[in-house]
Amino acid sequence: MKLDRIAHARSGDKGNTSNVAVFVYDPSDYPLLLRHLTPERVAAHFGSAVKGPIVRYELPKLGGLNFVMQNALSGGVTRSLALDAHGKCMSSILLDLELPDE
Repeated sequence: MKLDRIAHARSGDKGNTSNVAVFVYDPSDYPLLLRHLTPERVAAHFGSAVKGPIVRYELPKLGGLNFVMQNALSGGVTRSLALDAHGKCMSSILLDLELPDE
């Protein structure tokens, strides 16, 4: 199942760093998110688009995870020729991640 079936997300940027926060619709799905949405899994999903480390912050009371991805925006807004230099579509890309059915 795709992540977007159980969660929604928002993304933003600061320089060359992208931030993606993912929140489950139903709190009972939060443990599934914790198990399967790891920094390693996120890194594999984004592939070469994210060249730096990815740090995951857990927000259990909100049912969310926040991923901070370094060196993820081809230099950032003022240096990138990318169509999405702000990284706004990063949340949509992450929501396309395939999760195991449990």
